[in-house]
Amino acid sequence: MKAICVTLSRTLEVRDIPTPGEPAAGHVLVEMDASAINQGDKTFLRMPTAVGNPLALDRHEVWGASGAGRVIAVGAGVPGDYAGKQVAVYRSLGRSAESVGLWCERAHVPCSACLILPDHVRARDYCGSLVNVMTAYAFLEEIAEAGHKGVIVTAGNSATGCAMASLARSRKLPAIFLVRTEAARRALIQSGVEHVLVTEEGFTDRLAALSAELATTAVFDGVGGDLLGKIAPSLPMNSTIYAYGFLGGAVPIAIPSVLFMMKNLTMRRFSNFESRTVKEQGQLVAALKTLESLIDDPLFVTRIGEEFRLDQIEQAMACEPSDGARAVLVAAPARRRSDVARRNDEQAA
Repeated sequence: MKAICVTLSRTLEVRDIPTPGEPAAGHVLVEMDASAINQGDKTFLRMPTAVGNPLALDRHEVWGASGAGRVIAVGAGVPGDYAGKQVAVYRSLGRSAESVGLWCERAHVPCSACLILPDHVRARDYCGSLVNVMTAYAFLEEIAEAGHKGVIVTAGNSATGCAMASLARSRKLPAIFLVRTEAARRALIQSGVEHVLVTEEGFTDRLAALSAELATTAVFDGVGGDLLGKIAPSLPMNSTIYAYGFLGGAVPIAIPSVLFMMKNLTMRRFSNFESRTVKEQGQLVAALKTLESLIDDPLFVTRIGEEFRLDQIEQAMACEPSDGARAVLVAAPARRRSDVARRNDEQAA
Protein backbone atom coordinates (compact mmCIF):
# COMPACT_ATOMS: atom_id res chain seq x y z
CA MET A 1 0.00 0.00 0.00
CA LYS A 2 0.99 3.67 -0.27
CA ALA A 3 2.35 5.40 2.81
CA ILE A 4 4.11 8.68 3.60
CA CYS A 5 7.34 7.90 5.44
CA VAL A 6 10.17 9.84 7.09
CA THR A 7 13.64 9.72 5.55
CA LEU A 8 16.94 9.87 7.43
CA SER A 9 17.20 13.56 6.55
CA ARG A 10 13.78 14.26 8.16
CA THR A 11 11.93 14.77 4.90
CA LEU A 12 8.84 12.90 3.71
CA GLU A 13 8.45 10.55 0.78
CA VAL A 14 5.78 8.23 -0.54
CA ARG A 15 6.74 4.56 -0.33
CA ASP A 16 5.15 1.21 -1.03
CA ILE A 17 5.03 -0.78 2.20
CA PRO A 18 3.37 -4.11 3.08
CA THR A 19 -0.36 -3.83 3.69
CA PRO A 20 -1.20 -4.87 7.27
CA GLY A 21 -3.17 -8.10 7.42
CA GLU A 22 -4.50 -9.69 10.59
CA PRO A 23 -4.30 -7.29 13.55
CA ALA A 24 -2.15 -8.03 16.59
CA ALA A 25 -3.71 -8.50 20.01
CA GLY A 26 -5.13 -5.24 21.31
CA HIS A 27 -4.90 -3.63 17.85
CA VAL A 28 -7.31 -2.67 15.10
CA LEU A 29 -6.95 -2.29 11.35
CA VAL A 30 -8.35 1.01 10.14
CA GLU A 31 -9.12 1.68 6.48
CA MET A 32 -8.08 5.32 6.44
CA ASP A 33 -10.39 7.92 4.99
CA ALA A 34 -8.39 11.08 5.71
CA SER A 35 -5.67 12.57 7.90
CA ALA A 36 -5.38 16.23 8.80
CA ILE A 37 -1.96 17.89 8.74
CA ASN A 38 -1.60 19.38 12.21
CA GLN A 39 0.96 22.00 13.16
CA GLY A 40 2.59 19.36 15.34
CA ASP A 41 3.23 17.18 12.29
CA LYS A 42 5.40 19.95 10.89
CA THR A 43 6.99 20.88 14.21
CA PHE A 44 8.07 17.36 15.16
CA LEU A 45 9.41 16.72 11.68
CA ARG A 46 11.81 19.66 12.12
CA MET A 47 12.35 19.27 15.87
CA PRO A 48 11.71 15.68 17.00
CA THR A 49 12.53 16.56 20.62
CA ALA A 50 10.19 19.57 20.79
CA VAL A 51 8.31 18.02 23.74
CA GLY A 52 11.31 16.36 25.33
CA ASN A 53 11.79 12.74 24.38
CA PRO A 54 11.42 12.10 20.64
CA LEU A 55 8.29 10.29 19.53
CA ALA A 56 8.98 6.77 18.34
CA LEU A 57 8.08 5.86 14.76
CA ASP A 58 6.71 2.53 13.64
CA ARG A 59 8.78 -0.05 11.82
CA HIS A 60 7.95 1.47 8.43
CA GLU A 61 8.51 5.05 9.63
CA VAL A 62 5.04 6.15 8.57
CA TRP A 63 4.32 9.77 9.61
CA GLY A 64 1.18 11.50 10.87
CA ALA A 65 -0.46 11.93 14.27
CA SER A 66 -4.18 12.02 13.57
CA GLY A 67 -6.73 10.72 11.11
CA ALA A 68 -10.06 9.01 10.74
CA GLY A 69 -11.45 5.95 9.03
CA ARG A 70 -13.33 2.71 9.62
CA VAL A 71 -12.24 -0.33 11.61
CA ILE A 72 -12.17 -3.36 9.32
CA ALA A 73 -10.67 -5.90 11.73
CA VAL A 74 -10.01 -6.21 15.46
CA GLY A 75 -7.34 -8.20 17.25
CA ALA A 76 -7.65 -10.45 20.27
CA GLY A 77 -8.77 -8.65 23.40
CA VAL A 78 -10.27 -5.66 21.59
CA PRO A 79 -13.83 -4.88 22.71
CA GLY A 80 -16.32 -5.95 20.07
CA ASP A 81 -17.90 -2.50 19.83
CA TYR A 82 -14.91 -1.31 17.76
CA ALA A 83 -15.64 -3.71 14.88
CA GLY A 84 -16.95 -1.98 11.78
CA LYS A 85 -17.10 1.43 13.46
CA GLN A 86 -15.93 4.80 12.25
CA VAL A 87 -13.10 6.04 14.44
CA ALA A 88 -11.02 9.14 15.00
CA VAL A 89 -7.39 8.18 15.62
CA TYR A 90 -4.68 9.91 17.63
CA ARG A 91 -1.72 7.65 17.13
CA SER A 92 0.31 8.71 20.17
CA LEU A 93 -2.39 7.58 22.60
CA GLY A 94 -1.39 3.97 22.02
CA ARG A 95 2.25 3.39 21.23
CA SER A 96 3.27 0.00 19.97
CA ALA A 97 6.08 -1.63 18.03
CA GLU A 98 3.35 -3.25 15.93
CA SER A 99 1.83 0.03 14.77
CA VAL A 100 1.55 1.15 11.17
CA GLY A 101 -0.04 4.50 10.62
CA LEU A 102 -1.50 7.05 9.94
CA TRP A 103 -0.56 8.69 6.65
CA CYS A 104 -1.29 5.59 4.64
CA GLU A 105 -4.13 3.58 3.16
CA ARG A 106 -4.55 1.18 6.09
CA ALA A 107 -3.39 1.85 9.65
CA HIS A 108 -2.64 -0.72 12.34
CA VAL A 109 -2.85 0.80 15.82
CA PRO A 110 -3.77 -0.12 19.41
CA CYS A 111 -7.49 0.34 20.02
CA SER A 112 -6.57 2.82 22.79
CA ALA A 113 -5.53 5.24 20.04
CA CYS A 114 -9.08 5.30 18.66
CA LEU A 115 -12.29 7.04 19.63
CA ILE A 116 -15.48 5.48 18.28
CA LEU A 117 -17.49 8.03 16.30
CA PRO A 118 -21.29 8.11 16.12
CA ASP A 119 -22.82 6.56 13.02
CA HIS A 120 -24.52 9.82 12.03
CA VAL A 121 -21.28 11.85 11.56
CA ARG A 122 -18.82 11.78 8.67
CA ALA A 123 -15.45 10.33 9.73
CA ARG A 124 -13.52 12.81 7.58
CA ASP A 125 -14.90 15.68 9.64
CA TYR A 126 -12.92 14.32 12.61
CA CYS A 127 -9.65 13.53 10.82
CA GLY A 128 -7.74 16.07 12.90
CA SER A 129 -9.92 16.26 15.97
CA LEU A 130 -8.83 13.69 18.53
CA VAL A 131 -5.39 15.20 19.15
CA ASN A 132 -7.05 18.50 20.10
CA VAL A 133 -9.93 16.99 22.04
CA MET A 134 -7.66 14.75 24.11
CA THR A 135 -5.24 17.61 24.76
CA ALA A 136 -8.07 19.78 26.07
CA TYR A 137 -9.52 16.95 28.18
CA ALA A 138 -6.16 15.99 29.70
CA PHE A 139 -5.35 19.61 30.45
CA LEU A 140 -8.64 20.27 32.23
CA GLU A 141 -8.16 17.10 34.26
CA GLU A 142 -4.67 18.26 35.27
CA ILE A 143 -5.66 21.76 36.33
CA ALA A 144 -8.66 20.46 38.27
CA GLU A 145 -6.33 18.16 40.21
CA ALA A 146 -4.03 21.15 40.84
CA GLY A 147 -6.92 23.10 42.34
CA HIS A 148 -7.56 25.66 39.61
CA LYS A 149 -11.17 26.84 39.25
CA GLY A 150 -10.99 28.59 35.88
CA VAL A 151 -8.87 28.92 32.75
CA ILE A 152 -7.62 31.50 30.24
CA VAL A 153 -7.02 30.12 26.74
CA THR A 154 -4.80 31.92 24.26
CA ALA A 155 -5.30 31.05 20.57
CA GLY A 156 -8.92 30.74 21.65
CA ASN A 157 -10.25 30.10 18.14
CA SER A 158 -7.73 27.36 17.34
CA ALA A 159 -8.88 23.75 17.13
CA THR A 160 -7.60 23.06 20.64
CA GLY A 161 -9.17 26.29 21.87
CA CYS A 162 -12.55 25.24 20.46
CA ALA A 163 -12.20 21.82 22.08
CA MET A 164 -11.38 23.55 25.36
CA ALA A 165 -14.51 25.70 24.99
CA SER A 166 -16.76 22.67 24.57
CA LEU A 167 -15.27 20.73 27.47
CA ALA A 168 -15.14 23.74 29.80
CA ARG A 169 -18.83 24.35 29.09
CA SER A 170 -19.71 20.71 29.82
CA ARG A 171 -17.85 20.98 33.15
CA LYS A 172 -19.33 24.41 33.95
CA LEU A 173 -15.75 25.66 34.30
CA PRO A 174 -15.26 29.45 33.95
CA ALA A 175 -13.12 30.17 30.88
CA ILE A 176 -11.82 33.21 28.99
CA PHE A 177 -10.77 32.89 25.36
CA LEU A 178 -8.32 35.28 23.70
CA VAL A 179 -8.53 35.72 19.92
CA ARG A 180 -6.83 37.98 17.38
CA THR A 181 -9.80 39.21 15.35
CA GLU A 182 -13.36 40.35 15.76
CA ALA A 183 -14.45 37.69 13.26
CA ALA A 184 -12.95 34.98 15.51
CA ARG A 185 -14.72 36.48 18.51
CA ARG A 186 -18.07 36.44 16.71
CA ALA A 187 -17.55 32.83 15.62
CA LEU A 188 -16.99 31.66 19.21
CA ILE A 189 -19.86 33.74 20.56
CA GLN A 190 -22.18 32.23 17.94
CA SER A 191 -21.02 28.78 19.13
CA GLY A 192 -22.22 29.60 22.62
CA VAL A 193 -18.90 30.65 24.19
CA GLU A 194 -19.49 33.39 26.75
CA HIS A 195 -16.21 35.16 27.50
CA VAL A 196 -14.16 36.03 24.40
CA LEU A 197 -11.69 38.95 24.21
CA VAL A 198 -9.95 40.29 21.13
CA THR A 199 -6.27 41.01 21.82
CA GLU A 200 -6.49 44.63 20.74
CA GLU A 201 -5.47 47.82 22.50
CA GLY A 202 -6.91 48.00 26.00
CA PHE A 203 -7.91 44.35 26.26
CA THR A 204 -5.62 43.71 29.22
CA ASP A 205 -7.74 45.93 31.48
CA ARG A 206 -10.85 43.92 30.59
CA LEU A 207 -8.88 40.71 31.07
CA ALA A 208 -7.70 41.76 34.53
CA ALA A 209 -11.25 42.53 35.70
CA LEU A 210 -12.79 39.40 34.19
CA SER A 211 -10.04 37.04 35.34
CA ALA A 212 -10.34 38.35 38.89
CA GLU A 213 -14.12 37.86 38.80
CA LEU A 214 -13.90 34.32 37.41
CA ALA A 215 -10.73 33.24 39.28
CA THR A 216 -9.12 31.97 36.07
CA THR A 217 -5.75 31.05 37.55
CA ALA A 218 -4.72 28.50 34.88
CA VAL A 219 -3.47 29.74 31.50
CA PHE A 220 -3.39 27.37 28.54
CA ASP A 221 -0.92 29.10 26.23
CA GLY A 222 -0.65 27.99 22.62
CA VAL A 223 0.94 31.23 21.43
CA GLY A 224 3.90 32.32 23.56
CA GLY A 225 5.84 35.31 22.25
CA ASP A 226 4.83 38.82 23.23
CA LEU A 227 1.19 37.96 24.04
CA LEU A 228 2.22 36.18 27.22
CA GLY A 229 4.18 39.24 28.32
CA LYS A 230 1.12 41.41 27.72
CA ILE A 231 -1.30 39.31 29.75
CA ALA A 232 0.98 38.42 32.67
CA PRO A 233 0.26 41.64 34.64
CA SER A 234 -3.49 40.94 34.31
CA LEU A 235 -3.40 37.43 35.77
CA PRO A 236 -4.83 36.70 39.22
CA MET A 237 -2.63 35.81 42.16
CA ASN A 238 -1.22 32.27 42.18
CA SER A 239 -1.71 31.76 38.47
CA THR A 240 0.07 29.02 36.54
CA ILE A 241 0.99 29.47 32.87
CA TYR A 242 1.06 26.18 30.99
CA ALA A 243 3.09 26.45 27.76
CA TYR A 244 1.74 24.22 25.02
CA GLY A 245 2.16 25.74 21.56
CA PHE A 246 4.50 27.87 19.48
CA LEU A 247 2.25 30.04 17.32
CA GLY A 248 4.29 33.06 18.38
CA GLY A 249 7.29 31.54 16.63
CA ALA A 250 10.74 32.57 17.81
CA VAL A 251 9.57 35.79 19.51
CA PRO A 252 10.89 35.63 23.10
CA ILE A 253 8.65 35.81 26.15
CA ALA A 254 9.36 38.84 28.34
CA ILE A 255 7.84 38.91 31.83
CA PRO A 256 9.35 41.15 34.53
CA SER A 257 10.68 39.03 37.36
CA VAL A 258 8.91 41.24 39.88
CA LEU A 259 5.59 39.84 38.61
CA PHE A 260 6.62 36.37 39.70
CA MET A 261 7.13 37.71 43.21
CA MET A 262 4.05 39.96 43.31
CA LYS A 263 1.61 37.42 41.88
CA ASN A 264 3.32 34.15 42.77
CA LEU A 265 3.28 33.13 39.11
CA THR A 266 4.41 29.71 37.91
CA MET A 267 5.39 28.67 34.37
CA ARG A 268 5.57 25.08 33.21
CA ARG A 269 4.97 23.11 30.06
CA PHE A 270 1.97 20.97 29.37
CA SER A 271 2.34 17.75 27.43
CA ASN A 272 -0.61 15.44 27.00
CA PHE A 273 1.90 12.58 26.56
CA GLU A 274 2.97 13.16 30.18
CA SER A 275 -0.51 13.66 31.62
CA ARG A 276 -2.10 11.04 33.84
CA THR A 277 -5.02 10.91 31.41
CA VAL A 278 -2.80 9.55 28.64
CA LYS A 279 -0.14 7.69 30.64
CA GLU A 280 -2.51 5.70 32.87
CA GLN A 281 -4.43 3.15 30.80
CA GLY A 282 -7.51 3.15 33.00
CA GLN A 283 -7.82 6.91 32.82
CA LEU A 284 -7.30 6.89 29.05
CA VAL A 285 -10.07 4.33 28.55
CA ALA A 286 -12.38 6.39 30.76
CA ALA A 287 -11.52 9.57 28.86
CA LEU A 288 -12.25 8.00 25.48
CA LYS A 289 -15.58 6.67 26.74
CA THR A 290 -16.54 10.09 28.11
CA LEU A 291 -15.55 11.82 24.87
CA GLU A 292 -17.60 9.37 22.78
CA SER A 293 -20.72 10.93 24.26
CA LEU A 294 -19.57 14.49 23.54
CA ILE A 295 -17.70 14.23 20.23
CA ASP A 296 -20.56 15.32 17.96
CA ASP A 297 -20.40 18.87 19.36
CA PRO A 298 -19.70 21.11 16.31
CA LEU A 299 -16.81 22.69 18.22
CA PHE A 300 -14.91 19.40 17.86
CA VAL A 301 -15.20 19.18 14.07
CA THR A 302 -11.98 19.50 12.03
CA ARG A 303 -11.97 22.58 9.81
CA ILE A 304 -11.05 21.09 6.47
CA GLY A 305 -9.29 23.21 3.89
CA GLU A 306 -7.81 21.80 0.70
CA GLU A 307 -7.66 18.02 0.23
CA PHE A 308 -4.61 16.24 -1.23
CA ARG A 309 -3.79 12.70 -2.33
CA LEU A 310 -0.95 10.89 -0.57
CA ASP A 311 1.32 11.44 -3.56
CA GLN A 312 0.79 15.20 -3.22
CA ILE A 313 2.47 15.39 0.17
CA GLU A 314 4.86 18.22 -0.79
CA GLN A 315 1.98 20.47 -1.85
CA ALA A 316 0.00 19.45 1.22
CA MET A 317 2.80 20.33 3.64
CA ALA A 318 3.31 23.69 1.92
CA CYS A 319 -0.40 24.55 2.11
CA GLU A 320 -1.32 27.11 4.77
CA PRO A 321 -5.12 27.42 4.85
CA SER A 322 -6.66 30.44 6.54
CA ASP A 323 -9.09 30.65 9.46
CA GLY A 324 -7.67 27.62 11.25
CA ALA A 325 -8.53 25.17 8.46
CA ARG A 326 -6.25 22.18 7.83
CA ALA A 327 -4.77 20.68 4.73
CA VAL A 328 -6.06 17.11 4.61
CA LEU A 329 -4.57 13.96 3.10
CA VAL A 330 -7.20 11.74 1.53
CA ALA A 331 -6.37 8.07 1.34
CA ALA A 332 -7.02 5.90 -1.70
CA PRO A 333 -10.45 4.29 -2.08
CA ALA A 334 -10.97 1.51 0.43
CA ARG A 335 -9.74 -1.90 -0.63
CA ARG A 336 -12.02 -4.92 -0.73
CA ARG A 337 -12.63 -6.08 2.81
CA SER A 338 -10.40 -8.93 3.87
CA ASP A 339 -11.49 -12.28 5.22
CA VAL A 340 -10.24 -11.33 8.66
CA ALA A 341 -12.41 -8.18 8.57
CA ARG A 342 -15.51 -10.18 7.71
CA ARG A 343 -14.70 -12.71 10.41
CA ASN A 344 -14.44 -10.00 13.05
CA ASP A 345 -17.72 -8.49 11.91
CA GLU A 346 -19.38 -11.86 12.33
CA GLN A 347 -17.88 -12.26 15.81
CA ALA A 348 -19.11 -8.81 16.81
CA ALA A 349 -22.60 -9.60 15.52
